Parts: sequence; structure tokens; C-alpha cells
Amino acid sequence: MKIAVSGKGGVGKTLLVSLLAGIFSDSGYSVIAIDADPDANLAASLGFPDAVNITPISEMKELIAERTETGAGKSGSYFRINPRVDDIPEKYSVRHGNIRLLVMGQVKRGGSGCYCPENALLAALLAHLLIARDEVVILDMAAGIEHLGRGTAKAVDKLIVVVEPGRGSIETTYRIEKLAKDIGLTNIALVGNKINNQSEKDFLTSSLKGFDFLGFISYDAAIVQAEINNLPLLNASDRITAAAREIYKNLIKKNKKETR
Repeated sequence: MKIAVSGKGGVGKTLLVSLLAGIFSDSGYSVIAIDADPDANLAASLGFPDAVNITPISEMKELIAERTETGAGKSGSYFRINPRVDDIPEKYSVRHGNIRLLVMGQVKRGGSGCYCPENALLAALLAHLLIARDEVVILDMAAGIEHLGRGTAKAVDKLIVVVEPGRGSIETTYRIEKLAKDIGLTNIALVGNKINNQSEKDFLTSSLKGFDFLGFISYDAAIVQAEINNLPLLNASDRITAAAREIYKNLIKKNKKETR
């Protein structure tokens, strides 16, 4: 499966990605986790050792210069828009158990130096990961879907939007849905996070009618404590792990129905 996870900042995208990556891994799948959110810290959430010293792909200037055929640090030059990337997951990912992690880094905007070569490499790499790889690929994105284009969107089996009880999060969910549909990505589902009680769950379902909810994750201070202590989030709380396993089961079940 190829899964992309988005949502408003702070709703728990990285939590869900780390939980799903761990459960897929425990179930025997080979997993590639992609940290494409500049503000996220997926490596630490997955329990990767020495997480703070992982270099993002976008900061590997020599690699970018070699693959896009530009000089490191140059701007305004011609460059290769279809660089070779098939060896990058093996050579430049960090591995922990059955999970490979690739930290993409910031997608730079126009007019900022090596914007074009860097983005060309990241776009080609993401397309390769979503289209050509056989592993489970789980993508932790920023609040939008800027890493996805029309071509890569077609390869995504499920876009999961994480939503918390709050008007801002709900509004972001509708914006993400519109952006996704604009590029042909309609296979969208939601996960409710930071749920304290039944009324908050009801608030989400009533505010987001027509959306498919894969499940709900309760607020649990054990997750905060695990983050403080740099522990894997999958093992932080039995309650959270049970909720994540239910989401995993629903995801697998729905994917089988949709691919028949």
C-alpha cells in the first residue's frame, strides 16, 4: 500500500504515521516511511537512534548536483528534470528493523537558489517511491499536499487526513479534500485524534458528514511522555496501540474491497 497522511499542523500526523509504520512492520511488511513535513520528527517517533543527526535529502548538495547535473550551490543553470533516484532508498535511507526512513527536507519555493534542482530530485524520488517500489510506503506530509502531483497522486492508495476536535482542523480537512480532488486523488479517509470523550467524537462525525473515518485515537498523556523521553510511540500506551491496530485493520479491509 501507498499511504499519504496530512492534516492541520499539530493534529498528530507524525503520531499516526509512526503507529502505522510500526504495525505494518510488526505484521511482516517491509516499510518505507517518508518524512516530508519540515516540522515533523518522524525518526524520533519511530525510535530511530541518533535521530537528530539524519541529513535530509534536500540538504545533500553533492547528491543533488550529481543527479541533476548542476554545480553545487549554482542557480539559474540547466539541470536534469528526470534524475536517477532508484538507488537512493537503499543508499541514503536509515534503517531500523523492517522500516527504512527517508527524510525529504524542505520543499523550497521559487527564487531561492537551487530551488529547481532540489525539487526535481525530491519529485522524482517521491514518484519512484510511490509508483515503482513494492514496499508499504507511508508519507508524513505537511498541512497541504504540495509534495503530490497528478502523477504521484494516482499511485496513492489512501490519503488519510488526521483531524482533531476543533474548527481549524475541520476547515483544514475540507481544504485538503479540495486540493486532493483537484489532482485526482479521491480515495480519502479520516482519523480522529486527541479525542477526550464521546461528545468530541460526535462533533467530528457530525461536522464531517460524508467522510469515511478509519478510527479514533484518544488523548493520552503517555504519548507526550514518550516524546519527551525519545521513546517509540507505538509502545507508549496500550490504549493508543489498540486504537492504531483497529485503524490498521480497517485500512487493510477497505483497501482489499477497493482493489477487487
